[in-house]
Amino acid sequence: MEKQTEENAEEKEYIVFPEEVIDYLPKEIRDEFLAQKEEGVAVLEAVDAEMKNIHRLANAFPAVASLRYVYNRLSTAKFEATMEAALEHDMLTAVFAITYARLIDGGLGSGVSRSAIPSNLREAHDYLILVRNKRFAHHAGHESLSARLEIELENGEFDIKLGFNMGFHVGGANEWKDLVEFIEKLMSDRLDKQLERLREKTGRVWRFPNGPPPSWA
Repeated sequence: MEKQTEENAEEKEYIVFPEEVIDYLPKEIRDEFLAQKEEGVAVLEAVDAEMKNIHRLANAFPAVASLRYVYNRLSTAKFEATMEAALEHDMLTAVFAITYARLIDGGLGSGVSRSAIPSNLREAHDYLILVRNKRFAHHAGHESLSARLEIELENGEFDIKLGFNMGFHVGGANEWKDLVEFIEKLMSDRLDKQLERLREKTGRVWRFPNGPPPSWA
């Protein structure tokens, strides 16, 4: 059930109630609701494949929002020559790379082949997948992280010292912003295509809450 608000004729307010309530409505209203229900069910059954595709895309949208948020955090992170600042960048880079790889690999139903990535962004894409696999998801010896042991012998006693090198892009690589924008547009375009298929198949208007990403600044 829906009704127009007094403040804005175009804005709609929805009242949701259990389906069981229909049985207690007057016959005229009950018949109208049941007819609408049967019509809606028939349309949804006819576009089951398209709805499954939209559901898979919808599952990916939170990760797209997370990717944007993490990148904005990383790009605005202050850097100082301290261990705390280095670890902050390392943490944000790890989350960014893992979220990006999860979207690209299609575990959320998104799936993006390397060939779909613009040629000027493939090197950045390859780096993120590699660093995710070899540095953040597994200890597989990525070149950006290495440790060394130094052993000193003095007066018959051994001193072991640990050192390590940790490389990262301060504020994230320049191309990462373009990658985020590409992924956002790609998912939005895929959704638009599914909505257009629904319109063509049913002759009905289909809407999905979609718009520019929120500003995290």
